[in-house]
Amino acid sequence: MSDMTMNRRDVVITGIGIASSLGEGIEAHAAALAAGGTPVVDTESFEPYPVHPLLALELDRQIPKKSDQRQMEPWQRLGVYAAGLALDSAGLKDDAEAKSALQVIVAAGGGERDHAVDSAILSGLRGANEPGAYLNEHLMGDLRPTLFLAQLSNLLAGNIAIVHGVTGPSRTFMGEEQAGVDAIRTAHARIASGQSDLMLVGGAYNAERRDMLLLFELGGYLRRDSFAPVFEREDAPGLITGSAGAFLVLESAERAAARGAKAYAKLSHAGAARSRRAPGTVESALTKLVGAFGAIGPDSLAISAATGCAGITAEEAAALKAAAPSAKRIAAGDLVGHGVEAAFPVSVALAAIALSAGQAKEAIVTGAGHWRGEGAAHLVQA
Repeated sequence: MSDMTMNRRDVVITGIGIASSLGEGIEAHAAALAAGGTPVVDTESFEPYPVHPLLALELDRQIPKKSDQRQMEPWQRLGVYAAGLALDSAGLKDDAEAKSALQVIVAAGGGERDHAVDSAILSGLRGANEPGAYLNEHLMGDLRPTLFLAQLSNLLAGNIAIVHGVTGPSRTFMGEEQAGVDAIRTAHARIASGQSDLMLVGGAYNAERRDMLLLFELGGYLRRDSFAPVFEREDAPGLITGSAGAFLVLESAERAAARGAKAYAKLSHAGAARSRRAPGTVESALTKLVGAFGAIGPDSLAISAATGCAGITAEEAAALKAAAPSAKRIAAGDLVGHGVEAAFPVSVALAAIALSAGQAKEAIVTGAGHWRGEGAAHLVQA
């Protein structure tokens, strides 16, 4: 899956939409990056598992119709909201012609379940005289039309199209952290190769879900009890998930210049790899990916989408130290938590924000998923 060929066309980021526990928009996240930020962590609602909860959003600003809001689960509302912020940032929200050509790539998980319906059906099933008939009746009658046990992942792209009037083609990638990496990589490659001029790419994750916390805990991936920085979790390694959404408008430099659009950063390279589940393979894969970017300058920034899980996180830290020893290192998880599918798009958005705010001249973004999928991107000031 490596994609490190030289660009045939420059790719710039002309729109950034981001929302997290820190708030929404470029300014809030630029301030957190500059100050180091005090993370917003909830250690009580899902005790013993800390999470970074989403700061409440004024949904009407990006999703005007209440009916649209009601038919989406939280992760979809978050994704549609962040996509709207990105379109606003790029100056495309009211450009029907541009939105007809805009291609969308979404990194999505398996969708959310309706826990209230699940609980009611399971409770009623215990006393049902005919369990099969009871189950069929309530699955047909209690689930909303947008649910088939869980919300379909490609509905996020569909809702972006409906709410924001984006009529170009869309793709949905699934596969936890790797989905976010491949979404960015594919969007970049399509523009660089001339297959597209304009892309909207990103993802969203709702961390405040007991079903997902259960799944991660069954695999032994969650950190318990207290917050600690991503690279300082040796006492109790694991994820601290965070509700976050980020979408980017990627555009060919020629198209952006022709319409006079502001470029927040240039996305020079994006690559991905998979490593075997053996010690040292993550470090080797990331070192190779970042090495393809060339020398990383002294005024650089390294933003990591590291998970905090045992072994993998230490290898990512070692790869960053070797590839960019003088770079200022920031873990996105320290600011907003780990967003699984959205983790890499969020980290790339943070890098672009830092560059546009003059906090660095270039940035690298790395991320190794808890299933050992690796990705890296290189951004420079536009």
